[in-house]
Formats: sequence, structure tokens, C-alpha cells
Amino acid sequence: MSSPVWFITGASNGLGLLLSLRALQAKHRVIGAVRSKTKSAEAVKKIESAGGRVIELDLTESRDSIIKKVKEVGQIDYLINNAGYSIFGALEQMSEKETVQQISTNFFGPVFVIQGALEGMRARRSGLIVNLSSIAAKDPLPTCALYSGTKAGLEAMTESLASEIEPFGIKTLIVNPGAFRTNFLAPTGKLTPSAPLPQDYADTVVGKTLAAFDAADGNQKGDPVKGVERMFEIITGAPGTLGGKLTGKVKRLVLGEDALRRMKKNNAKFVEDYTLNEEVALSTDY
Repeated sequence: MSSPVWFITGASNGLGLLLSLRALQAKHRVIGAVRSKTKSAEAVKKIESAGGRVIELDLTESRDSIIKKVKEVGQIDYLINNAGYSIFGALEQMSEKETVQQISTNFFGPVFVIQGALEGMRARRSGLIVNLSSIAAKDPLPTCALYSGTKAGLEAMTESLASEIEPFGIKTLIVNPGAFRTNFLAPTGKLTPSAPLPQDYADTVVGKTLAAFDAADGNQKGDPVKGVERMFEIITGAPGTLGGKLTGKVKRLVLGEDALRRMKKNNAKFVEDYTLNEEVALSTDY
């Protein structure tokens, strides 16, 4: 039996690069996607030296272009929509270009990648689509409105998609990482709006949250190697492992103490809200 094929977007750094190398370590076949091989030369070298392949794919490309590139890959057993980023600032600051680029990268791009892979997965009656979300989808913080919105949209789309493709033997998995020690908050990877922050926000929760994110860089509790190992385990169903125990039992993987804590708090508020709403909700039917 041939080894499974992984297609991983955002393979240039962070969780995407580590997952690519972990799958290759297991002697699986990996195609990593990066925006630019030149700008990601170090990652390309690591993946190719380990036996993988790298293609160029920008998630802001047209739908036709993305679908064409994905189909050219051929067989895909594990599709990992990992590529994404956050632009940090008040929503009021975001330009049209910044807004469209954020949504295109984090939502439209993954949708088009999935569309490119589904025909082959349906034909084989198998496949797993893994969409990297964030705790920000379930517990949005100030300064991440667009990022949180795109990740929440990605989750809702995934949950609907799951019911559509289940008859074909295709599965889905949402991954909710907390804060991991990658370059997500690093000056080299962190994007801010071109428009300056209005002075009114400086001493509010927006200014304080931006400062907190700056201070958090390099101090995140999440170990990306451990996070990737849990992902690899649940994706492959590795027997006798922490992640493998969840394979087929859950449609969501939560990674990090902070993510678990924040999700529990958010869920408790959600339950409180709909409980208080019960009388109102039941009052509007014919």
C-alpha cells in the first residue's frame, strides 16, 4: 500500500513547515505550498532535502488558478489548509485592500483549495480536509476583528461542508490552536494597517491588547513541535497516541491550555445567553 499524500498550504514556516517535516519523517509523501520559493528558500530546502515537493501558491490568486494548481498535484489524502495570517489593529483602520487580502487569504483561498481537491477525493471515496482555525474564532479579542471573522467563517463553512461530503467517505477536522511559539506575533510576520491608529484608541482595550501581543512574542506557552505531533496523530489515527485516540470521534482538535480555557469560558457565556433568550425565542412562532 502506497504512503498517503499530504498537501499543506503555508509550508514556509510555523506549524505548516513542522507538519510537512513530520509527515516526511514518517515516510509519507508531502507537497508543501508557499507563496514564493525565493522568499521561502530555507523552508523549501528543508522540505525537499527530506524528500518532499514544494509548489508556489498564493491564496489571493483567482479561483481558477488555485483550482488548477491543486488539481495538478494529483492524489491528495490529507489536505491541510494551514496558510493564514492576522492583521493587527482596530477595525476602523483597515483599508479596502487590507480587508480583501485578509479575507481572501484566510477564507476564499481555503475554499478554492478545497474545491480543487474534492473531485479527486470523491472519485477515490476517501480523504481528510483539515482546516486550521484559531481560538480567535471562538473567543475573539480586540485588534483581530478581521482575523477572527475569517476563522469563524472558515469553521462554519467546514461544519456545513462536512455534511455534504460525508456520503463520499471524506472527513473534515477543524483545528483550534491557542498561542504557539511561532513567528505569528514576530515583527517579521506581524502585519499592521497602513493607516495609523486613531489616538482615541491608544488608552483603550485596543492599545492595551496591541501592547500585550508585542510582549507575548517569544513567550507563548504553546510548543509548536508538540502541537504538530498531536495534529499528526489525529490525522493519521496513530494507535496508542493522545491524538490518535480522538480520530473519528471528534470533528475539532483544541490545542493549548489557553485555547481550552478560553473556549470553555466562551461556551459558558453562549449557554447563558441562549438560556436567557428562551422565552423570547419561543414567542416569535405562529
